[in-house]
Amino acid sequence: MSDKPAAPAAPSRASMKKELPEHFRGYKHVWVFIEIERGAVHPVSFELLGEGRKLADKLGVELASVIVGAPGEATRQAAQETFAYGADLAYLVEDEILTDYRNEPYSQAMTQLVNAHKPEILLLGATTLGRDLAGSVATTLLTGLTADCTELAVDADGSLAATRPTFGGSLLCTIYTLNYRPQMATVRPRVMAMPERLEGRQGRIIEFKPDLDEDKILTKILKFIPDRDSAKSNLAYADIVVAGGLGLQSAENFQLVRNLASVLGAEFGGSRPLVQKGWIGSDRQIGQTGKTIRPKLYIAAGISGAIQHRVGVEGADCIVAINTDKDAPIFGFAHLGVVTDAIRLLPALTEAFRKRLSPHGRDRLAG
Repeated sequence: MSDKPAAPAAPSRASMKKELPEHFRGYKHVWVFIEIERGAVHPVSFELLGEGRKLADKLGVELASVIVGAPGEATRQAAQETFAYGADLAYLVEDEILTDYRNEPYSQAMTQLVNAHKPEILLLGATTLGRDLAGSVATTLLTGLTADCTELAVDADGSLAATRPTFGGSLLCTIYTLNYRPQMATVRPRVMAMPERLEGRQGRIIEFKPDLDEDKILTKILKFIPDRDSAKSNLAYADIVVAGGLGLQSAENFQLVRNLASVLGAEFGGSRPLVQKGWIGSDRQIGQTGKTIRPKLYIAAGISGAIQHRVGVEGADCIVAINTDKDAPIFGFAHLGVVTDAIRLLPALTEAFRKRLSPHGRDRLAG
């Protein structure tokens, strides 16, 4: 038997105190990274400004937008636009090296800006670009990052409480960045509501010149080739969405969803099992691991409504569920439920709408 004393147990995360080291206590304000590609601001950036405004007001600090790009009118116009969506100030980071997104120069510019102006909270969209940038910035700054959040709040001691689904969507967990700054989080498009645009609202612009050297950047932009499939799906921002699930029984029956969507002038999608079976492409998947949507009308045919799907659709204004199982989870959050076989009801709905709706009538339906 050894007389060597046992090593002290490592403290659990739950027992750790949120006590910031002295050098982090000067970090203030809420920042939102504004995603710009080919001169256009991604709508998720405006959604995050709305959420960032709430956090900043709760903390009693300013809300800042961060605009990174090439020098020019488009970049400055984007900065002005953020004021209409709630920003108090805009950090303008301009350099020819930043004309097109590349991880290395964007990460360098962002980390230099953070180290110079010290934000308390930094939010980014959970897009392809945002996820790539957020991970490298958090790693470089040696801070925490909570990805794909569904809710953001400030707790009693002023810490960011970032909530996201876990264990396949069966649970929600709230994550804190205890002793590091900035506190970082990404949020998928359409998870947060679009804030009201306030015309004429003004703010101040702070210009920041990053220290970048093209010769030290490994990746080069040779040519921009648009994705030929990029315009096929616009689920996240559609006013009307019709979706199908395994209750449709076959890939051939999924055409019933497409037909109804066509008559309504809607987008179509489906649940994750349909992607796994190859009935639809991954760009049409709705749910936690697919697209989050906030349409005015969502029709779900043959979808059971597990928590993974609910996370992606519960922001819809009106959810109509069609399912043969009266105990299906989707009836617990749908606004209108129809207990019947979707394979029989969808053709009838399609024909009824076809007779009653003109092209102008579709606009009234979505209004």
